[in-house]
Amino acid sequence: MRSVITGTGIGLPRHVVTNQDLARLMDTSDEWIRVRSGIQERRYAEPGQGSTDLGAIAARSAIADAGLTPADIDAVIFATMTPDHLLPGNGPLLQVALGLRDIPTFDIRQQCSGFLYGLEMADLLLQSGRYGRVLLVGAEAHTPFMPWHLAWDTLIGQSTREITEAERAENTLSRDRTVLFGDGAGAVVLEARDGAQGLGPIQLHTDGTGAGVLTMTGVSFKRRPFVTHAQIQAGETIPVMSGKEVFKAAVTLMPQAVREVCAMASLEVADLDLLLIHQANLRIIEGVQKALGLPAEKVPHNIERYGNTTAATLPILFHECRAQGLVRPGMKVVFTALGSGLHWGAALYRS
Repeated sequence: MRSVITGTGIGLPRHVVTNQDLARLMDTSDEWIRVRSGIQERRYAEPGQGSTDLGAIAARSAIADAGLTPADIDAVIFATMTPDHLLPGNGPLLQVALGLRDIPTFDIRQQCSGFLYGLEMADLLLQSGRYGRVLLVGAEAHTPFMPWHLAWDTLIGQSTREITEAERAENTLSRDRTVLFGDGAGAVVLEARDGAQGLGPIQLHTDGTGAGVLTMTGVSFKRRPFVTHAQIQAGETIPVMSGKEVFKAAVTLMPQAVREVCAMASLEVADLDLLLIHQANLRIIEGVQKALGLPAEKVPHNIERYGNTTAATLPILFHECRAQGLVRPGMKVVFTALGSGLHWGAALYRS
């Protein structure tokens, strides 16, 4: 028995925010953002629209694509670093939104590697024989991280108010991170089936000594209270990232993980038909591609249109590759990601 992806879907907010839009709020430009990240635009959620809402849109599409109904799902895995609430997690909220049965829901937090870790968990649930169909969702609503004082309405076209110079200066302090992220969701349905098609092998890693290179210091239960106005004013509720260290780790560790799963499957890297890399930065994607010696046509990307949607990048990319006919029966596809933790790894999928 193997775990097979039988349905995919995506959930994207309707608001498209371009680099030129961001230049209205901070000292940046389309060229500045493109050169550093490859991003041209991203999607932003509606006010009050969270990662569960986006995940539900993607999940409904994935379930329908698999030819199933919500009543057919036996378990849910929800990967996100931006849950609607600190508690409960998004799993129970998605259960209600979809009208699922009384089934277990699992919330996991491996950030940019969340979907990859979710694949491993879904595979284990299915191989146990206790579950026949698992819904895996990766969804994010990053925009609440952004410290853009009273600028949300401007970005999504609901106001023409001009940003003050003081607001512009403060927004610019975090531009190295805020220009990177977008909102969105992707979902897949996995089922246990006989045959050579499906998941495996999967190789996952964690190195907690690198936790500090990508973290958020505010909103901590080590503090009393866990969040204060001072933390917000100091920008401690915005993720902190050491860009050089993340880049170095990404272009080193992801290629290593890809080689590991290929070796476990007695394949050469050149045997792969597609490599789907977490969409964090176009320079990282190109660095991983170069390290593995793969041609550009085997390494599709969509970061230019969506930015970094963290746990959603891989399922969104996979869905689009299927829709474009890039994923065909008999292909060997590898997913790979690296994110805060540090968590990273790779998974081979035979379509």
